[in-house]
Amino acid sequence: MKKKLLLPLFAVLCLTQIARADEGMWLMQQLSRKYAQMKERGLKMKEYDLYNPDGTSLKDAVVLFDGGCTGEVVSDRGLVLTNHHCGYSMIQAHSTLEHNYLEDGFWAMNEADELPNKDISVVFIDKIEDVTDYVKKELKSIKDPNSMDYLSPKYLQKLADKRVGKNFSTKNPGLSVEIKAFYGGNLYLMFTKKTYTDVRLVGAPPSNIGKFGADTDNWMWPRHTGDFSIFRIYADKNGNPAPYSPDNVPLRPKKYFNISLGGVQEKDFAMIMGFPGTTHRYFTASEVDEWKSLDNDIRIRMRDIRQGVMLGEMLADPQIKIMYSAKYAGSQNGYKRAIGANWAIKTRGLRETKQAMQDRLIAWGNAQGKPQYAQAISEIDATVSKRADLRRRYLMLEEGIIRGIEFARAPIPTEAEINALKSGDANARRTMISDLRTRYNAFADKDYSAEVDKKIAVAMLTEYIREIPYEKLPAHLQLIRDRFAGNVQAYVDDIFARSIYGSAEQFARFADGSPSAEQLAEDPMILFAASVFGEYRKLYQELRPYDDPILRAQRTYIAGLLEMDGEQDQFPDANLTLRFTYGQVKGYSPRDNVHYGHQTTLTGVMEKEDPDNWEFVVDPKLKDLYQRRDYGRYADANGAMPVAFCATTHTTGGNSGSPVLNADGALIGLNFDRNWEGVGGDIQYLADYQRSIIVDIRYVLLVIDKVGGCQRLIDEMNIVR
Repeated sequence: MKKKLLLPLFAVLCLTQIARADEGMWLMQQLSRKYAQMKERGLKMKEYDLYNPDGTSLKDAVVLFDGGCTGEVVSDRGLVLTNHHCGYSMIQAHSTLEHNYLEDGFWAMNEADELPNKDISVVFIDKIEDVTDYVKKELKSIKDPNSMDYLSPKYLQKLADKRVGKNFSTKNPGLSVEIKAFYGGNLYLMFTKKTYTDVRLVGAPPSNIGKFGADTDNWMWPRHTGDFSIFRIYADKNGNPAPYSPDNVPLRPKKYFNISLGGVQEKDFAMIMGFPGTTHRYFTASEVDEWKSLDNDIRIRMRDIRQGVMLGEMLADPQIKIMYSAKYAGSQNGYKRAIGANWAIKTRGLRETKQAMQDRLIAWGNAQGKPQYAQAISEIDATVSKRADLRRRYLMLEEGIIRGIEFARAPIPTEAEINALKSGDANARRTMISDLRTRYNAFADKDYSAEVDKKIAVAMLTEYIREIPYEKLPAHLQLIRDRFAGNVQAYVDDIFARSIYGSAEQFARFADGSPSAEQLAEDPMILFAASVFGEYRKLYQELRPYDDPILRAQRTYIAGLLEMDGEQDQFPDANLTLRFTYGQVKGYSPRDNVHYGHQTTLTGVMEKEDPDNWEFVVDPKLKDLYQRRDYGRYADANGAMPVAFCATTHTTGGNSGSPVLNADGALIGLNFDRNWEGVGGDIQYLADYQRSIIVDIRYVLLVIDKVGGCQRLIDEMNIVR
């Protein structure tokens, strides 16, 4: 055995050579290894100012926003910037036809006007510890050789709680700990987190700025979107996390970012910190095939159908547009991402790259007398093949019905609720009806339209039953042929006509009349939902036996790559933990004789203007600023107004809202997207094509100042040249 194999994993990584420039979503502990290259690229900061495991550093100004985005603290009063699309659902929740903050924007002119939000949090990472030895020691006590506890969040949480002691959260208000696995279970880190839940909306541009270009420009460069929103973290008087209260005060953070007006030039150093969500860097060739032909192809097909119906309804009715904007945006984002990923797989040879990587490991392992690596690859290939039909049916059900049709998620009464209705106990019956009413109102909320749902359902079910054989349909869907002669419209109409959930009036007649258990037992929407979820659970259970062999084989496969490529850096797949990435501000050439520069300006917004297309309507105030060239100190050296720029940094979902920093560690932009050609970077970094798309902080400030007229926020930030 080579001597290096006796060292801890991080020590091995620290002895390796420089990885390919700009590639990587690196753990904060790996900063020491990358620091020299970052300095060569232009970084001027000290390492400990970026990440100091024993003190305060810039990483303490980065937050996990609302469980799936990133934000950054930009003032000493807890002001947080993130993307407009990350705050979209909160902006929508506060919007009405009378106060349409989605359309018109929102600006709190004082702290009293800042709007509380339900079910939102920001999380700071207080501490990160390598607990690999501790976890592996605990794992040795498990006797089952096939145990999956080494990846189990529940088991790892128990180990985290055990490590810090029972009274940890009591003694440390707002703090919690979590252990996560990396490299398929070859490394474990423990994160100490501080969570704040009183997070208030402070500002948001109108959607014709924050969502300019909408679906057409999504995943595209050049880009002209002012994708930002502003929130504030509130705490109790001692600075501790607390539920919303009028008595709470703005948080005094440990660290916040300076904001630079210096702008960017081609090849400038750029760095991002954030919480990337999911990547598949260690896919084998067979897993790439599966991802393309099942996950992506099915998502593309089914979402295209749903979105076509939804968009038509939104364009026809302003109220429907408010109700369905967030739903449409969320669906469309994943749809275009899947298209871009498949394009990269096909045109950039990503499958062949993974095939070469695994072939190299097989040859190396055989030469070293270690056949377990070839065996692991064979196990993955065989299992992927065996589960293909089940996964196809599972994904069709998930995308086509569970996600696609809202009434598939209608409340299904529990056995206890049915028994309460059957009983002669009047109190129990009243309680049951009250509970069911609450659940119905949560399902048919202010953003639900039965008419839209019906139209979507007809389209989705038509495609679903065309693709899935009759004998493999959920039982209730077989009625489309058995009772309705294949007429999907009649089937859906019947469900809404006879269900207690078909309308608010129908539910009221049921609840306020003489409700019976028999009505629920025969209700077609309840039967539909129960049948669909019954099939979903069945397929999930049938797929589970295939998951564990793949995960165990992946652990071995990744361990082999780490051992074989000890002369190259390896970074773990993203898993919504704090990472850093760095590179250069740089354009790219996507096709022969085509080149995109690194910076867009307000001139590009005006070039895209189309008053007849909702995606490209230009905000009147912004247009006026352009016509008068009233950019103030936010213009670049040539007098143009910067809007966005792109960089070679390696990002993915979860990095939305991430701070983009210059060589001095000052904020120069907010990451909000990737380019179409770089989406395949989730499985393989594409150096010549992959770009992070970033809204220039100068544009953010211009909009706050001259569109929103919110000078108090400008005054609150520390703006530098």
